[in-house]
Amino acid sequence: MVLLLDDKPIFAIVVEVQLSRDEGKRKTWPLYLASVRSREKCPAALFVVAPDASVARWCAEPIEMGHPDFVLRPLVIGPNAIPVIQDKQAAQKDPELAVLSAMAHGHEEVGVSIAQTVIEVVRGLDEERSTLYVDLIVSSLSEAVRNALEALMQQGKYEYQSEFARRYVAQGRKEGLQEGLKEGLEKGLHQGEQAALLEVLDARGLTVDETARQRIMACSELSQLKVWVRRAAIAESVSEIFEPAPVSGPAAR
Repeated sequence: MVLLLDDKPIFAIVVEVQLSRDEGKRKTWPLYLASVRSREKCPAALFVVAPDASVARWCAEPIEMGHPDFVLRPLVIGPNAIPVIQDKQAAQKDPELAVLSAMAHGHEEVGVSIAQTVIEVVRGLDEERSTLYVDLIVSSLSEAVRNALEALMQQGKYEYQSEFARRYVAQGRKEGLQEGLKEGLEKGLHQGEQAALLEVLDARGLTVDETARQRIMACSELSQLKVWVRRAAIAESVSEIFEPAPVSGPAAR
């Protein structure tokens, strides 16, 4: 969430990066907005970044709430609005936009060139952002582009400089480069979800005790972490995110 302030909150923006269709989001997005608007006591808007054109079109579809004239129309930016960034200086000037460029155009012919440029630039950022950005880039590439990028890595044409990359590539060289890289990326994705969950809880003012923190950091199921992140957006306490999903009873007759 981005909160605009003028001594007090004047506008809130819920930002979502959507990589694929997820029907559950069409139920939770209105809830996010209502929760933010109620908590911050100011107008709120939903802004979705969708690097895939078909996903962007899906995100932009109106969400009918049922109440007359109550329709949520998400604000969506798709790949056509995201520039192709292959120039290192341009990527250094705005690394976040460069990451979006790699995510939006990573399935195209220029994907390898963009990914190489952007990954080289984000290596110079702090470890946490560098790890997150590399994970986002690699997970957004098409299989063909990812294979081409990995081939360059195997040929030694890509120099790993971050401690994160060095650690997992070293492991890959011992156990097989492909398997080591896969394991490293998967671990990075888990760390990204764990960090996102803690960030959401902190932004909402919910105190995470040591027991809860250890449970979050010990979770190795990416799908479970994603569920907890969504629950964190509306939970009234940290304990609520860990509660088991209610079991539906037999339909009423």
